[in-house]
Amino acid sequence: MKEKAKTNKKLTRNNIKNNENAITLVALVVTIIVLIILAGISISLVLGDNGIITKAKDAKEQSIFKSADERVKLEVLRKSWKWW
Repeated sequence: MKEKAKTNKKLTRNNIKNNENAITLVALVVTIIVLIILAGISISLVLGDNGIITKAKDAKEQSIFKSADERVKLEVLRKSWKWW
């Protein structure tokens, strides 16, 4: 009888260990899925049509245009001062 009780305790411990391993595996799979979703969202925010890189390129083009426009205005102003 005592041997059966010992065997039952061992089986119970093994079941608990297997259950803990299963929970760990489920947690690992859920974590990986969440990370994949976050990576997809991050990539779309960075590389999308309205992403950070596209906005940076647009800002660079606007900066170049405004800089050239400012240079033209300054040159016109400088030449008008020479006339006086």
